[in-house]
Amino acid sequence: MGTKAERLDPADRIQTYLTYFLRLTLIIAVVVGAYNQRWTLVFTTSLIFLLTYLPAMIERRYRIYLPIEFEFIIILFIYASLFLGEIRSYYLRYWWWDILLHTSSGVAIGFAGFLILFVLYHKDKINAKPGWLAAFSFCFAVAIGAIWEIFEFAMDQSFGLNMQKSGLVDTMWDLIVDSLGALLTSFVGYFYLRGKKTPLFHRLFSKFRGENPRYFKHRR
Repeated sequence: MGTKAERLDPADRIQTYLTYFLRLTLIIAVVVGAYNQRWTLVFTTSLIFLLTYLPAMIERRYRIYLPIEFEFIIILFIYASLFLGEIRSYYLRYWWWDILLHTSSGVAIGFAGFLILFVLYHKDKINAKPGWLAAFSFCFAVAIGAIWEIFEFAMDQSFGLNMQKSGLVDTMWDLIVDSLGALLTSFVGYFYLRGKKTPLFHRLFSKFRGENPRYFKHRR
C-alpha cells in the first residue's frame, strides 16, 4: 500500500509544502528575534513552532493516521491564532480575524468530536442514532471552545496579556461563532450518516477510514 508520503496526491503535496513554508517563517522569526534580542518573541515563536508538530505527535503516540487536510487545518489554526493573531497583532489589525478563527475552529473541533463518535460507533462501543452523534459533536466543540476561553482568561489574569480583547463581549462572540461552526459540522455529519455525502466531509472520512482500517472492523 506504500507509505503515507508516497500516497500523496497533488492537493496533499500542496498542503505539505505550505506546512513547510509556515514552519520556515517561524524559524526566520526566531532567528530575527534572537538577533534583536527579543527573547520573549523567541520563546513564544519557538513554542508555536513545536506546537505545529502536535498532529504528528498524536499520530505516533496513538497510532492514529489523520488525513493531511486535518493536519494542515490544525497547523494553520495554530499559526494563524498564535503567531499572526497574537504576535503579529492580526486580532487588532483586522476586526474579523477572531471571528474567522473561532468559526473555523468550531467546524474543525466539531469534526474531531464527530470522528471520535464515528470510530466508537463502528467499534460497537456505542449504539446511537445519527442525531445523537451529531449532538455530541456539537457539544464537544462548544465545550472545547469554552475551555479555550477559560485559558484566555487565565493567561490575561496571570501574565497581563490581552487575549480576551474586550472582555465579556469578546468571550460571548467567540462562543457564539464557535457554536455556529460546530452546528454546521454537526448538521453535515448528521446528513453524512444518513447517506447524503458532501464532497469535503466524504473525502476526509474516506481517507481516515482508508488509513485506519483497524478502527472499522466490526460494524458494516
